[in-house]
Amino acid sequence: MIDIAVNLTSSQFREDLELVLARAQEAGVDTLIGLASDLEEARQLQPLAEQHPGVFITAGIHPHYASGFDASSPAQIEALCRHPRVVAVGECGLDFNRDFSPRPDQRRAFEAQLRLACDLGKPALMHCRDAGEEFTAMVSEVRGNLSGGVLHCFTGSEQELHQALELDLYIGITGWVCDERRGAELARLVPQIPDDRLLLETDAPYLIPRDIRPKPKTRRNEPRWLPHIANKVAELRNQSVDTLSQHCLQNAKRLFQV
Repeated sequence: MIDIAVNLTSSQFREDLELVLARAQEAGVDTLIGLASDLEEARQLQPLAEQHPGVFITAGIHPHYASGFDASSPAQIEALCRHPRVVAVGECGLDFNRDFSPRPDQRRAFEAQLRLACDLGKPALMHCRDAGEEFTAMVSEVRGNLSGGVLHCFTGSEQELHQALELDLYIGITGWVCDERRGAELARLVPQIPDDRLLLETDAPYLIPRDIRPKPKTRRNEPRWLPHIANKVAELRNQSVDTLSQHCLQNAKRLFQV
């Protein structure tokens, strides 16, 4: 299995990352894509990917940090993307829910990274929260030149799902779908995702599946829980977990060329 989004540089993994990676392998999650949310994280990920054959990485600036995106940022991201283990530009996008960066800065950073992904022939790993209309409009402008993209950690509306599918984007599903309260709408939408557009992710250390039993002692999520998410998604889609996992594996390989 491929976990398409793990925050490997998180301080929550600082003390035992090697054990986390070993547990993932034991669970059958043999490939991870480590997310960069800023330039420093992108730099930290590179030696980690060099040390672990199953780790691939991204390079980009998250909308939360878009206020730090300046004239030198595109060239720095481009240089980082030259590393052979970098498989996508991102995590980039728009977040109008928290607005940690001003919206004009978010738009400017997202547009630049989309164009960079087009120029480099790499897919974009994208974030969108409460910004569906602007996100759709901005991606639409470049979609013809973009090799591919995934709307990571999807928790949006039915309209946003179908807008993303019309753009021929992949949809990343996390353990949010395992929460019978907050994830009920996502659970309803998951069967509407075509087999060839679905990807699975943990977004660890965040979003631990709420229905894991027995409950883990810590609220930290890990890539080893990806099969648990796969079981839930397969159940919702009335598919065998083997069939679902095979579709998601092939989708991830196709998008990220891993």
